[in-house]
Amino acid sequence: MSKRQLAMVMDLNKCIGCQTCTVACKTQWTNRNGREYMYWNNVETHPGAGYPRNWMEAGGGFDENGNLRDGIVPDMVLDYGVPWDYNHDELFGNAEDTVLSPNTDPVWGPNWDEDVGAGEFPNSYYFYLPRICNHCSNPGCLAACPREAIFKREQDGIVLVDLERCQGYRYCIAGCPYKKIYFNPKLSKSEKCIFCFPRIERGLPPACAHQCVGRIRFVGFLDDEDSQVYKLVHKYKVALPLRPDFGTQPNVYYVPPLSGPPKFDENGKPIEGSERIPIEYLELLFGKEVHQALKTLKEEMEKRKRGEPSELMDILIAYNHADMFRLDANYYQKIAAEEGLKGTEYFKLVDTRYVQGANTPKVEGVYGIKYFATQPAENKLSSEGHGEG
Repeated sequence: MSKRQLAMVMDLNKCIGCQTCTVACKTQWTNRNGREYMYWNNVETHPGAGYPRNWMEAGGGFDENGNLRDGIVPDMVLDYGVPWDYNHDELFGNAEDTVLSPNTDPVWGPNWDEDVGAGEFPNSYYFYLPRICNHCSNPGCLAACPREAIFKREQDGIVLVDLERCQGYRYCIAGCPYKKIYFNPKLSKSEKCIFCFPRIERGLPPACAHQCVGRIRFVGFLDDEDSQVYKLVHKYKVALPLRPDFGTQPNVYYVPPLSGPPKFDENGKPIEGSERIPIEYLELLFGKEVHQALKTLKEEMEKRKRGEPSELMDILIAYNHADMFRLDANYYQKIAAEEGLKGTEYFKLVDTRYVQGANTPKVEGVYGIKYFATQPAENKLSSEGHGEG
C-alpha cells in the first residue's frame, strides 16, 4: 500500500478531441524502438470500440469475490492495428497520376471510428474519452504478473514495470481490464504509461495534462484537501472512476458528460426533457453514482446562472492553469534528502527500479563501482571513462 496516491481528473465536458495530449505523449515516450503502435495516452470516441478494439470486452480485472478474471491479449493487427505511413514521396511532383494511399492494408488503428458515435441523424451523439493507465490501487496487471515485475511506488502510488524482471510473458496485458499495458516486440518486455514521473518529481505535470488545450486535466494527491483533485473526487463527488465494476480501484477519474442538446422529433422540434446521451451508457462507464454527479453539476450550473458563487464551477472552468496541478515538488526533495541525495542529486530518480530492476543482483566492478549482474562491469568501462585511449 502506497503512502500517498497521485490521481488525475478529466472533465469530459471540455474535451474537444484535438489529440494534443496524444501527440504530447507520443513524441515524448512512444515514437520509436518498438513503441510505435503504443498509445499510452489516447482519446476515444464513445460510444465506440476504442483502442485497442473492444477493450471493454477483453477481460481482466477482478470479479465480485476478488478473483482475477481471465483476459486476452489483443491482436497486434486486428485490435491494435499495425502503424502505417502514406506514399507522400510518390505523390509530390506526380499528383495527377498518384492517389494518396497507406503503405499497407490497415484494418484497425487508433481513432479508427473517431466521431462516429451512435444514433441516427438528427439525434446522433458521441463524446470523447481520453485514457491513460489508471495507476490503480488494486492493479490487475500487478496481480497477474508471475515475475513480480510490476509494482506501485510507495511514495505516490504510480504503477511501473521493473524492466529487469520482466520477461515479456504478457499476463499483465491479459490481467489489465483497460488494456493499458503494451508489449514491446523489440525489447520483449511490457511497457506502459509512467505518469511522467520524471516530470512529477520536479513539480511538473504529466505532458498530456500540461499540453491539454481544453484544460480538462487536474493532477494532485488524493489526500491533499486543498487540491482540485480532492475536491472533485471527495468533496463534490462529481469525478468518477472508469468502469468501477472491473474491481481495480482506478485513480484516474472523470467528470461525466452532460446530456447535451435535447432530441428532435420528426418535425425537427426539440423534445422537452429528452436525453441525447443515454443514461444507461453513462452508468456502464461510471456506475450508478453518475446520477448524483450529473445532478450536482446541473445544480451548481444553475447557481452560477443566478449569479450565486460556485466553487465547483470555478474549479471546472480552470481560470488559472497552474492551479490545476498540485504536485508538491518539496515532497520528493524531502524523500531524496532522506536517502542522502544532495544538491543537484535531488533530481535523480527517486525510484530507480523502472530503469535498473529492484531484484537484480549487483556485482562489484573495478574501482569499487557496482553494476547489475546482467550488465557486466567490463562492458561498462568505456562509459565510465576508464576505457583505453
